[in-house]
Amino acid sequence: MRRLFRFILRLAIILLLLSVGSVVLYRYVPVPVTPLMLKNAVGAAIKGEATTFHHDWVPMGEMSPHLVNAVIASEDQRFYSHHGFDWKEIGNAIEERKAGKRKRGGSTISQQTAKNVFTFCTSTWARKGIEAYYTLLIEWLWPKERILEVYLNSIEMGPHIYGAEAVAKHHFGKPAARLTRSDCALIAATLPNPKRYSSKRPSQYMRRRQNDILKQMQLMGK
Repeated sequence: MRRLFRFILRLAIILLLLSVGSVVLYRYVPVPVTPLMLKNAVGAAIKGEATTFHHDWVPMGEMSPHLVNAVIASEDQRFYSHHGFDWKEIGNAIEERKAGKRKRGGSTISQQTAKNVFTFCTSTWARKGIEAYYTLLIEWLWPKERILEVYLNSIEMGPHIYGAEAVAKHHFGKPAARLTRSDCALIAATLPNPKRYSSKRPSQYMRRRQNDILKQMQLMGK
């Protein structure tokens, strides 16, 4: 029992050091690839599809400031005031599920960043626990601007397209720095399901979402 306890303790310490070390590293170093990218590439290979993906890291200063406003307006309006978890939004999501309404997520930008960069995105309680752990770590060790920078560089924005620069080039024919306010609202409108919704060929529903986000951006600006 003592040997088993020592083994478990050593393993826990190693895992702790590795997790903290990776979070510290990614505070300063661009994230080259994420588990989500690898998972989707493997899934494509199994289906016999192309496994290449588009991902061009750019610093925050080379992105349109409208994109930051758009994703905060659409995904996490209390981003700068919470510490990783928006308990009000989580409570609203739970109440809506109890009422039998359409399910919606209560995840913050911090949680989505932790999920995409540090976990394999399977719907299990174990993954949720790991996601929560990494959410606390990045909120503790990264400034809010770094969380946004990693999020905007790693999140899926279309089939095999990850990050602001890739979607700007492939869907709008321009770098991320030149995206307009309208472009950014359209990109943000796809984020609930970028495989289903396209910023390159937006539907009428997408246009309505885009207009709603533009209005939210205006209200936030005020």
